[in-house]
Amino acid sequence: MRSKNRFLFSDRTVISQNVKEAFSSVFPIAIVILVLLGTLAPIDSGTFLAFLLGAFLVVFGMGVFTLGANTAMVQIGRYVSSSVVKTKKLWVILPIFFVVGAFITVAEPDLQVLAWQLSESVGPWILLIFVGVGVGVFLVIAVLRTVFNVKLNVILIICYAAVFILAFFVPKNFVPLSFDSGGVTTGPMSVPFIIAMGTGVAYLRTDKSSDDGFGFTALCSVGPIITVMILGIVFKPEGITAAAGEELVVNDSKDLFSVFIGLLPKYLKEVGLAILPIFTIFFIVKIFGGRIAKSEFIRILVGMAYTYFGLVLFLVGINAGFLPVGSIIGKALAETDYAALMIPIAMVFGFFVVAAEPAVQVLAKEVYEITDGAVPQKAMKLSLMAGVGVAAGLSFLRIYFSINVMWFLVPIYVIAIVLTFFSPEMFTAIAFDSGGVASGAMTASFILPMALGFCRALGGDLGTDGFGTVAFVAATPLIAIQILGVVYRIKNRKVASEEATAEAAENEIIE
Repeated sequence: MRSKNRFLFSDRTVISQNVKEAFSSVFPIAIVILVLLGTLAPIDSGTFLAFLLGAFLVVFGMGVFTLGANTAMVQIGRYVSSSVVKTKKLWVILPIFFVVGAFITVAEPDLQVLAWQLSESVGPWILLIFVGVGVGVFLVIAVLRTVFNVKLNVILIICYAAVFILAFFVPKNFVPLSFDSGGVTTGPMSVPFIIAMGTGVAYLRTDKSSDDGFGFTALCSVGPIITVMILGIVFKPEGITAAAGEELVVNDSKDLFSVFIGLLPKYLKEVGLAILPIFTIFFIVKIFGGRIAKSEFIRILVGMAYTYFGLVLFLVGINAGFLPVGSIIGKALAETDYAALMIPIAMVFGFFVVAAEPAVQVLAKEVYEITDGAVPQKAMKLSLMAGVGVAAGLSFLRIYFSINVMWFLVPIYVIAIVLTFFSPEMFTAIAFDSGGVASGAMTASFILPMALGFCRALGGDLGTDGFGTVAFVAATPLIAIQILGVVYRIKNRKVASEEATAEAAENEIIE
C-alpha cells in the first residue's frame, strides 16, 4: 500500500513539473495572441474568455499527456516491438507492423483535425484510409531498411524523387494537401510508439546501434504524401474547400460552459479510438508474447489513463480556444491595410508553437536519452523553433502573393537532401523525424486555420494557396537540425584535433 502511495505521489510530482514546462511553452504564444486580439484583431469578450479557458486546458492537458506518453506509450511500443521481433521472422513482423502503423495513424488526432477541416467532396474518411495505408507500408519499409542496414539518405532520396515526379501528374489543388497529410501523420499519439518500435527493431541487427531507432518517423511521414498523391491522380477531385471556422457564441458563463462540455463527447470518442488499437495490440502481445512485471503492467495502465485524459483536455482546449481565434486573426489581418504584417506575425507564432507541441517534448526527451546527452533538449528545441518560424513566414508569404507551393518545397527538400551528405547520419534521421513531429496539433488547429482564414479573406484558392502550411512546418526543420549536426561534427573534429595536438606535444616532451 505504501509503495502504491509513493507511486501516485511521484506521478503527481511529475505532473506538476510537466505542467510547469507546458506553461512556459504555451505562455509566449498566449501573450502574442492576446496582444493581437487587443490591437489588430479584436474579438468579443465571450470568445476571449473561451481562449483563456482553452489555454488553461492546453497547459494542463499537455502536462498530463507528457507523463502518460513517457510512462505508457513509449514502454508499450518497446514491449510490442521487442516481443514481435523476438520471432525473428519477417513474414510475422512485417504484417503486424503494417497493421499497427495503419490503425494508429487513422485514429491520430492531428490527422483527424486536418481531415475534418476538408469539405465532404474530398471525402475525409477516404483521406484517412489512404494516409493510414501510406504509414503502414512505409513502416514496413523502415523495418526492412534497418534489417538490411540501408543508409537512410539513400531511401529518402528515392522516396522524395518519387514524390516530386508524382507531383507532375497530381491536380495542382491537391499537391499542398498531400504534403500537409505527411506533416500531420506523426502526432502525439503515434510518435512515442513509432520511435519505440524503431528502437526494438534494432535488435534484429547483429551490429546494434543507438541510431537505428531514428528515421522511422521520417519514412512514416513521406508515405502519406505518396499515397495521397495517388488518391489525387485516381479520383481527380475538382476542387478542395475547407469548412469555415465556426465563430463562438458566448453570451454568458452558461454558454462558455456549454461550448467546452459540448466538445468533450467528440474528443473522448476520438482519443478513445486512438488509444483502443494500441491497448488491444498491447493485450494481444501480452497474451501471446513475453512476460511483463505486474508493477510495470499497472504503471502502463495508469500511464494510458494519463495519456487519454491529457490528450482529451489538450484537444478540447485547442479546438474551443485556439482554432476559432486562429481563424479570426487570419481573417481580421487580411481585411486591414496591414495584411503583409501577417508574414512576420506568422514567424513569431511558428517560433513559439513548436515548443507547445506535445510530440516535440516526447521526441526531444527520447533523442536526449538515446544519444546519451549528445543532443541537448534545449538545442534541439531551439533549432526546431527557428526552422518552423521561417517555415510559417514563408507559408504566409506564399499565400499573400499566391505563389505555387512547389517553388518553395523543391529547393527546401533539395537543400535538405544535400545536407544528408555532410551531416552525421544520426542527425539526418533526427532531422527528418523532427519534420513530421513539429507539425502537430498546434499547427493543425491554430496555424492552419489562421492560414485558411487569411487565404479566404484575400480571395485566394484554398486548395492551391490555403493548404500547404503544414507542409512548410514539416519541411524546414530538415535543414535546421542537419545544420546543427554539421556544427556538431565540426566541433567534434576540432576537439579531436586539439587532443591529438596536445598528445603529440606531450610525447615530444617525454622524449
